[in-house]
Amino acid sequence: MGEKSAQKKKYILDTARKVFVEKGFKNVTMKDIVEACGISRGGLYLYFDSTEQILLEILQMEAEETDDVFTGQISEEDTAADILTLFLKEQKKELLQKKSNLTVAVYEYFFEHGLEDKNNTLRRQFDAGVKVLVKLIEAGIATGEFYCENPKGAACNIMYVLEGMKINSQTFGITEKMVDEQLLYIMEGLLIDT
Repeated sequence: MGEKSAQKKKYILDTARKVFVEKGFKNVTMKDIVEACGISRGGLYLYFDSTEQILLEILQMEAEETDDVFTGQISEEDTAADILTLFLKEQKKELLQKKSNLTVAVYEYFFEHGLEDKNNTLRRQFDAGVKVLVKLIEAGIATGEFYCENPKGAACNIMYVLEGMKINSQTFGITEKMVDEQLLYIMEGLLIDT
């Protein structure tokens, strides 16, 4: 794909993301995306076959961008506790930006298309988060920063708490104080008092 085509595809994904944020998944049509982008129907179909394909590519793009931002903020001097704190701060930012996140669209999509698929993006992101947290917790145990008898169980628990807060932020709301309390509880459960 040439540079101009790559830019056009990125423009479509960025614009479609706004449409999904505004309308969810099930209320978005290819026509909505065509109109939002100001392109022809054929121009859209040149890059994408369906709203499903567009949403999944947006999710993939965002996962890669998040990984890049997160890893770009880590320095060699950072401890496991520093890195976990940074990870939780990034999660907090996402939780508190209710107006511009894709949570509703993502859950509508996965409720409609089933959750058992091996290609389930949500499952892959959850599992990847667990793997990163397990390694981080194990590193913290090795350096004496953390105490944890079951790193995988703790990592899963952290991901479940974050996922629950994501749902709460969209259903009955979540405050910064509520997020801070849960994140502090996570850190206190791991840190060794010195």
